[in-house]
Amino acid sequence: MKISLRTKLIGSSLAVIIIFGVAVTLVGIRLIADGLISQTQDRVRTDLNSARRIYHDEIKETENLVRLTGARFFIKNALLENNRETLQRELDQIREDEFLDILTLTDENGRVTVRARNPAVHGDSQADDELVSRVLSRKEAVAGTVIVPKEELTKEGEDLAQQAYMKVIPTPKARQSSEVEESSAMMIKAAAPVLGGDGSLLGVLYGGRLLNRNYEIVDDVKAIVYQGVKYKGKEIGTATIFQGDLRISTNVKGEDGSRAIGTRVSEEVYEQVLVNGLPWMHRAFVIDRWYIAAYEPIKDIKERIVGILCVGVLEQKFVDMRRRAILIFLGITLVGMIIALTVSSFLASGILKPLERLVLASRQLAKGNLECRVKLKSKDEMGELGETFNLMASSLKDRDERLKEQTQQQIIKLERLATLGQLAGGVAHEINNPLGTISIYAQMAIDELGKDNDSCKENLQVVMKQTNRAGKIVRDLLEFARQFEPEMRMVNINDVLVKAIAMTTHPAQLKDVRMITQLTQELPSIKGDSDKLQQVFVNIIVNALQAMAKGGELTVSTKLTEDKEFIEIEISDTGCGIPEEHLGKLFDPFFSTKEIGKGTGLGLSVSLGIVQKHNGSIDVRSKVGQGSTFIVRLPAEGKKRK
Repeated sequence: MKISLRTKLIGSSLAVIIIFGVAVTLVGIRLIADGLISQTQDRVRTDLNSARRIYHDEIKETENLVRLTGARFFIKNALLENNRETLQRELDQIREDEFLDILTLTDENGRVTVRARNPAVHGDSQADDELVSRVLSRKEAVAGTVIVPKEELTKEGEDLAQQAYMKVIPTPKARQSSEVEESSAMMIKAAAPVLGGDGSLLGVLYGGRLLNRNYEIVDDVKAIVYQGVKYKGKEIGTATIFQGDLRISTNVKGEDGSRAIGTRVSEEVYEQVLVNGLPWMHRAFVIDRWYIAAYEPIKDIKERIVGILCVGVLEQKFVDMRRRAILIFLGITLVGMIIALTVSSFLASGILKPLERLVLASRQLAKGNLECRVKLKSKDEMGELGETFNLMASSLKDRDERLKEQTQQQIIKLERLATLGQLAGGVAHEINNPLGTISIYAQMAIDELGKDNDSCKENLQVVMKQTNRAGKIVRDLLEFARQFEPEMRMVNINDVLVKAIAMTTHPAQLKDVRMITQLTQELPSIKGDSDKLQQVFVNIIVNALQAMAKGGELTVSTKLTEDKEFIEIEISDTGCGIPEEHLGKLFDPFFSTKEIGKGTGLGLSVSLGIVQKHNGSIDVRSKVGQGSTFIVRLPAEGKKRK
């Protein structure tokens, strides 16, 4: 199917515009997406820093509260007087006023004196508690996050154990676990020494806030960081505290609208944060929707990971922002593509009109109208192309006239050669028989003459010599006129050359010529007539020997061409050389630079015919006084000449 140039130009422009537009769009979309993701991650990272500050402030506030309470005089006096009722009443009032879940006093050995929340249980030792143990040994306040077993939590109050207990609720993408419930608790806990006037340790006061089902911290984070902003009716930001991988305090809502406590974190977050102890920031599927979330481990006072602090931003808002930005970008790109296509179509029209004129003129030129010319007014490359076309048409006209003249001369020459060949063949046949008869009778006459007729015998021998010479000329004429078909078979060109060199070694020695062979081994075979090719090489070598009357060097070499298509045979001599004006006539029949009687001028013509029958060629390089080089090129393995 023929496709017009206009269609190709517009199609090509359209393809380039589309490819460029798609590439720009993809890059733009990627940049927008990466920019929004980067912006969102920065936002979440900042939110996590704020949440961490709020959480640590809660720990510090609890520590200050317990430390200041432990320094009050009524506690010291009541301890010294062993007044449990006063301690119970005052500590319970402080616990309620400061919203502490526990507030407990021990003696200097760590044995519980008063539990403000559960006064019925006392006398047990808390010396093994990590915070109490540190205060007993260092006499300084300490605070942090701790995991409280159910047994210890029950001592502080049965209602606290009930508040901490929760069943594990399975959710999509959550980490799979065999645990179905959790009874221990996570608590922000502080302990401070109660010191006497002399600095002696009277006891230890510890208190804390239970985090299980306590939403004060996570709601403070949401209020301070996200300020209650909603998107499509949903809270845009959330905060969560995990005990291990279990949500114990969160403002993430489940499908029923209640807080999603009792659900687990995903497997990848579990591995990164709780196992490897590293922050995790990425997309996270929380309960039933996607968030851009940030998680970091919560550690106790001994740097053990006991939980996770998490903040998340609803991904849907940023997805919608990205979608809107992409749609705007696509719209701009599409408009740009339409404008570019319109401009390219206009430019194509400006290019095609001059081209159409050139096409019409070219068609006229192809039909043989060498008088055809094209006129283009433009001064750009199109105008230059038009001038070049006109120059080409003029050149074609001149060349056509020269070719006609050369062709006519070549036809005349070929007709002469054909006639000459036919005449030579006929004459040779007619002369061959009389020459044979003369030779036979001359030999018989020599045999019959006695020794006394030496002069007659010498004359007859001259007749025999000239008859043989005439016979050789006749044979050359027959060879030139005959259209032979070589017997083709696979031969090794080096073997053929070795035989040709062997036949000419003795004449070379007589002329004091040194023969040098440089035959490349492992050449591919050629398809040819061994005898005919040997005749070619012997003929060229003999001509070379005749050109070195005072001796010299004759070099025969073979090689494979770089494209591995041909084998080249070079025969170089250091003889007298061939004048440049004779090189073009060297292979013409009956042309010879030798003295009269030294050759017929048919040897190279016959050799060229043999090589051409083998799809090969012969080239000659020569300089007068320096020598000549004949290059025979034959196709390797029977390949056709290029």
